[in-house]
Amino acid sequence: MAADATPALSRRAPQRTSDPAPLWSQTAGLILEEIQARGLTPGAKLPPERELCAQLDISRVTLRKALTHLVDQGVVTASHGRGWFVAAPTSAREWPNDLESFTATAHRKNMRPGSLVLRQEIEAASLDDAERLDVPAGTPLLHLERVRLLNDVRIAVDRTLLVAELAPGLEGLDFTSASLFEELRERGVELDRSETTIEARSADTTLAGRLEITPGSPVLVLDQTIYARDQRPLLLSTVEYSGDRYRLRTTLQPR
Repeated sequence: MAADATPALSRRAPQRTSDPAPLWSQTAGLILEEIQARGLTPGAKLPPERELCAQLDISRVTLRKALTHLVDQGVVTASHGRGWFVAAPTSAREWPNDLESFTATAHRKNMRPGSLVLRQEIEAASLDDAERLDVPAGTPLLHLERVRLLNDVRIAVDRTLLVAELAPGLEGLDFTSASLFEELRERGVELDRSETTIEARSADTTLAGRLEITPGSPVLVLDQTIYARDQRPLLLSTVEYSGDRYRLRTTLQPR
């Protein structure tokens, strides 16, 4: 469906007496049901606020509270001066987190993972990479670079360097669907922990093209060194997430 389409929602209204849920909560539920029932894709435009208020027989205050809730849930997004749109799926992650693969996270969120493989080859380790992985320079490394997808939407670009001898045979696998972490476990490689840095950057032209976003758009960069159970560095991973398609969530407690 085109991004400018504004299909009317079914003429259902939230119940003011029989349903104990607040009107704004019922409204959010009705809008979500309509999005799912009509199969509206990311970028599809919702009807204008005035029409929604008339269709649902609610005030604009109630409607905006419902829409704000859906924004918080990653269902819709607002564009100033243009209206409300169905949001692209987001990869919501808990932090700190266990070492869960992208594929496992997608399945847990009832989403469909996928990858576009940009690079998959064995090359000799550079001095910098060898130092980070605690191996001699020139050690064979698997270079794996993928665009990660959720429900066919481009979420991130993932670049991984792996010590090839620790998990032989990976260079020939089809990583459009295979999970790297699962393949490592099948080969007896147990992941123990990661050391991660996170920073915000702007997408350059190459990254923007791969993520299908505008150059200069914000991206969230996770740079990881992942260790095996014997505390040996196993792989390096840099994942660049589109800023509007990734949500980082954590729980902080007072000390």
